Amino acid sequence: MAPFDRDGALKRAEKALRLGKVDAAIDEYQALVLAQPRDWNSANALGDLFVRAGQLDKGVEQYTRIADHLADEGFYPKASALFKKILKVKPTDEYALIRSGDVASKQGLLADAKNAYQTVADRRRKIGNIRGAAEMAVRLGTVDPDDYVARFTAAKAARDLGDTDTATREFRAVAAWFTNEGRANEARDAYRDLLELDPGDDAARSQVLAADIASGEFARALAWASSAPELRQLADALTAAGQHGEALAVLARVADMDASDIDARVQLVKAHLAKGDLTTAKRYLTPDVVAKDATLWMVVAEAELRQGHLDEGKTAVLSALEADPAQREAAIEMASRLAEHDADAAYPAIEAVADKAVASGDYAAAAAALHEFVTRVRRHIVALMRLVEICVDGGLEATMYSAQAQLADAYLDAGRGLEARIISEDLVAREPWDSANIARFRRALEMLGEADPDAVIADRLSGDSPFMATNKLDLNEGISFDDLDASPEPSSGDGDVDLTDEFDAPRGDKGSKGKGRKSGKPADAIIEAGRSQDEGLASEQLRLGLTYRDMGMTDDAIQALELASRSSRLRFEAASTLGRLFVERGNRGAALEWFERAAEAPAPTSDAGRGLLYELASVLEDLGETSRALAVFGEIQADQRGYRDVAARIERLSRAQVRG
Repeated sequence: MAPFDRDGALKRAEKALRLGKVDAAIDEYQALVLAQPRDWNSANALGDLFVRAGQLDKGVEQYTRIADHLADEGFYPKASALFKKILKVKPTDEYALIRSGDVASKQGLLADAKNAYQTVADRRRKIGNIRGAAEMAVRLGTVDPDDYVARFTAAKAARDLGDTDTATREFRAVAAWFTNEGRANEARDAYRDLLELDPGDDAARSQVLAADIASGEFARALAWASSAPELRQLADALTAAGQHGEALAVLARVADMDASDIDARVQLVKAHLAKGDLTTAKRYLTPDVVAKDATLWMVVAEAELRQGHLDEGKTAVLSALEADPAQREAAIEMASRLAEHDADAAYPAIEAVADKAVASGDYAAAAAALHEFVTRVRRHIVALMRLVEICVDGGLEATMYSAQAQLADAYLDAGRGLEARIISEDLVAREPWDSANIARFRRALEMLGEADPDAVIADRLSGDSPFMATNKLDLNEGISFDDLDASPEPSSGDGDVDLTDEFDAPRGDKGSKGKGRKSGKPADAIIEAGRSQDEGLASEQLRLGLTYRDMGMTDDAIQALELASRSSRLRFEAASTLGRLFVERGNRGAALEWFERAAEAPAPTSDAGRGLLYELASVLEDLGETSRALAVFGEIQADQRGYRDVAARIERLSRAQVRG
């Protein structure tokens, strides 16, 4: 069931009022109050509308409901104002008179209270309601809290009338007065009499409770205790007596009854954590508890991680950091402890620290936390990838080089030769004199089955290959990148792999289609390298592009995927992936071109083909090409009815086309 639209109801009511439609406005407010009975502002507005419409009783009903709530909650000035509002509309409303007297009495406005009670008493006498007049006499006798003689008389009169509530209230006050005056015997007898009238009287019960606790009769005291303060008093006594299990049970009742008792919740969290009861401890770990002691979240986090609850553990660390940023060091220390036994259980704590630091723009702090972790756990691939990513984003080159070297080693140890080659090759290009980098490169080549790895290394180090060339060709000479929203120009050919087109490959830059190209050809060495590529290289470029995508290195991913898309066998996956990358970048023009290119290639499965068409149609719709989008959605609908939300989109686009 959808939630009630409060804002919508208010707007409709306001519109109705501006049009002079009071009944319509009343209907809206009635619906609002019915859905949200504690919306007192709306209830008051509804009462005003009833009065304006001449429906006084209904208006008074709303005002009374609000006034009673305010009085019960202790907002006496507001309650008094509403009761006066009722009496202005309906001066004979006896209930409002009595309640206004009650509120005035609680505010200490004794003259106003007596005047209200006297008015009611006089009216009752005029109509012959003798008992009712006597009831008001009781009220008049008890209105002055300092006149205990009169109050005692009123209590007796109320008892004789059968007015247990009044008698109970006044006997309670008299008993308290006896207590304050040090008249213990009279106070004890008064409370006993009070409990005969009202066994649920808190004050009397508290007196009995205190006596039972003082005598060590805890079971009997528990039978009397009902309020949070009483239970707290009992829990403290039980703790002092060494009955910790019983004290914990009573504290649980306190916490459930009084959310403001933070100390009780802190005690419960610590006690249940000490018992290893993580579920119960988390129940009491509310934000106000953490604000008092943020280390509790760290205790929970460590328990979660040790139990293999990695997501919950990370969430707990983030909660601790949110409550107190100073918990960063505690999180790192905890991760260090866990790493000695289980690196995977330790990593979420470090990841939480890094995520929090990155969110605040402190890349150095994020890198420092991860660096400390990978120093202890040197082959943790996920942590090393995250560290490299943060170093790239934060421009921390020195740390990045070290992290890349560790990541390459981790990939090698894990038997992931392709990833290791990508990184080690980059390291060799940067620091060809470093023998460790060359050694990594050689291991990666050997792992990939390279027949002569030393020849490949020599070629890379020769300075003649594109990889190590010192005179880099300016392949973008004459091309303008001023407008970044252009679409790529798909190739019309379906040849297998032709990397000579690499230099005309679309990059999502408007104006790059056939513009600004040099009339001459690229250098012969580059052309020969492109022409020598085969399906194996295209597959490698696809894997490389997907790896770059997963690492968040979008520009590198686009470059590799463009090369892979030259293969007719790989074009569907490469081009569709490029389309999604450009959608993520907000460049839907480029995305459209790549989706269209993917659609020209055979899909590996019918589901994949439909999914691509759906993405293509969505981009067309975003670009405002309604007719084309409608045609593609229609093709999907004809192929498989009920596919995703295609039917709804067709209906929406059809309406839009008709309006156009």
